[in-house]
This record gives sequence, C-alpha cells and structure tokens, in this order.
Amino acid sequence: MTKHPRIRILCIDDHPIVRDGLISIVSLQPDMEIVGAAGSGAEGLSMFRDVNPDITLVDLRLRDTTGFDLIRNILALSPSARTIVLTSFEGDADIERALAAGARGYVVKGMVREELLHAIRAVHAGKQHVPSAVAAKLVDHLASEKLTQRELDVLKEVARGKRNKEIGATLSIAEDTVKMHVKNILMKLGVNDRTEAVTNALRRGIIHLN
Repeated sequence: MTKHPRIRILCIDDHPIVRDGLISIVSLQPDMEIVGAAGSGAEGLSMFRDVNPDITLVDLRLRDTTGFDLIRNILALSPSARTIVLTSFEGDADIERALAAGARGYVVKGMVREELLHAIRAVHAGKQHVPSAVAAKLVDHLASEKLTQRELDVLKEVARGKRNKEIGATLSIAEDTVKMHVKNILMKLGVNDRTEAVTNALRRGIIHLN
C-alpha cells in the first residue's frame, strides 16, 4: 500500500502559546506535520517562500500586518496557496473579508480541535471549509447594506468618543455631513444610537479598536 505524504502545515500566529498548542495537536496526527511556525507577517511570508507548505494557518491580528493583507501577499507569491484563518475574531464582517482575500477556510480558536483538523483535511483536498456556526453568522447579515468607506471612517471616530464637530474636523468634512453619515450608519446597522452602533460594529468585526 502506497503511503500518502503528510499534509505540510505552516502556522503564522503572534502568540507563542497558540503556536505551541498547534504543534502539539498536529504532532499527534499521522497525516500532518508542522513545517514552520512564525510570529509575524514578515517572518511568515519569508517562511512560506522557504518551505512551500500545503496549508498555511493565519491569524487575523498580527503585530506587523493584518491576516487579510498577509493572505493576499501569500496568494501573490503562489496563487494556488491554500490558507485557513485561525482566529479569535468571529464577526461576520471579518469572515467575509477573509474569504474575499482568498482564505479557503475559517476556524475560530474557541472551537473544538476536531473542527480545525477537519478544516485542514478538507482544504487540502481542494474544498472550502467554513463551519456551520461560522457560516450562520454570514447568512444572518447577508442582506445587510454595507457601510461605505466614508461611513466606516466616521464610525471609527465615533468609537473613539468624538462628537460630530470633532469628527468633521478630523475628516475635513462639514458637521452636517457627519450627521448625515451617522444617520445612515444607524439605519444600515439597524440600531438606535451611537453607542449601540459602536457595540454592534465591534461585535461583527466591521471595525476594530487598536
């Protein structure tokens, strides 16, 4: 019987405990092996060039870049690369952005390890893998109208506690224009006030506070 080669996995995550945990999980699988573990986007991209993995696990929040940009950079190097997002972020906007960037799978760190192993095997087999709980978040907001870039800019300033006049000064737009954008934001998010808008946007991953 011909022995199939192991699935070669590169892990890019800036938390050493997460990397160590993944190495421990994968080392127990007869059909997988870790060929590299990087703590930053730059290190991960360099390592990707060197080891040419079958699967790359990518966190969305890295100290020098975002997972979205890293996935795009990996695909620029190798259009056939297969990446899986492994992250603590589970908002529908984060999921949508990751898949749009080219991720073939999306797994939340709080899920059972069998879900990750299943995702690795499925993506290696050429499939896209999004767990049902993750997919449900996308479906819930599928018909929601997206915020424009300017509305996102305004919402980020609202999240920083700025009032309309301050937002206008920061973004070089009139205060009345800010009011119009805030009104549109509340309508699109289906909320009643600014505080609820920020809470909703953070939960869904529409914005992140640095």
